[in-house]
Amino acid sequence: MRPPGGGAPGAHAPTPGGLAGAALAPEALHPALWRAHQLGRPGAAVLTSGYPELDAQLPGGGWPAGVLTELLLPHPGVGELRLLAPVLAALQHQQRCVMCFDPPAAPCAWAWRALGIDLQRLVVVQARGGRPGGLKGRARALLPAADVLWALEQALKSGHVGAVLAWLPARLPADALRRLQLAAQSHTGPVFLLRDAQMRSQPSAAPLRLLLASAGPDLLRLSLLKRRGPPPAQPLVLALPAVLSATARARALQPAGPADLPADRPGAGAALPSAARRASVR
Repeated sequence: MRPPGGGAPGAHAPTPGGLAGAALAPEALHPALWRAHQLGRPGAAVLTSGYPELDAQLPGGGWPAGVLTELLLPHPGVGELRLLAPVLAALQHQQRCVMCFDPPAAPCAWAWRALGIDLQRLVVVQARGGRPGGLKGRARALLPAADVLWALEQALKSGHVGAVLAWLPARLPADALRRLQLAAQSHTGPVFLLRDAQMRSQPSAAPLRLLLASAGPDLLRLSLLKRRGPPPAQPLVLALPAVLSATARARALQPAGPADLPADRPGAGAALPSAARRASVR
């Protein structure tokens, strides 16, 4: 009679701590496998984010290369560029370029320089919205531009770009994301897709998804919605490089009060925080 498991008579089952048990561990069978309570191992190289507390939460200890990383924003300008500046500058120091596809506004040269970005190694690709029949206004914010998607896919397949940032619209077909994920596998750097936070509940081919939100002046809250590993217990708050002076920061931290309301318009602007109302008159 054979023992349970089909082994030969007299055979002993391998102990969990033995060599046979180690060979059957998921991470030993294939690098894309991991235990549910562990962070998965990256299939390619990773690059440090410049924020040790964030690296500790990312599989492999940094931004992954060769895959899509989705950054979901409530609106542009919550601190996403300050978050990515360390890895972008590090790649440029390796004589590699950074490509931006369809940014929501023209890059501000002095602001990018202040973040350590070399403008000589920055390439901006804009949709042809000004041509007859091109997407404009709200349609451009919702629908994908075929020329930008084509250029983005070709850039990823080329393998000659350091980092890619692409501001993609809301109504992006699922097959377009899958095509970009396949193209990213030929890319040796990080690929960041910046999309509206309303897409957080939609499925995505990106292995890494983060929801970004402001946590105060020069503070950024990150929620890891998807990663190769267990979900984190709570959001992460990062201190970004300061852009506010000490005086402006103190004013932004002040709570709203009756003195912030214009005297000639009782209740006007009550829905806005005090810092936003002050900014509107500066």
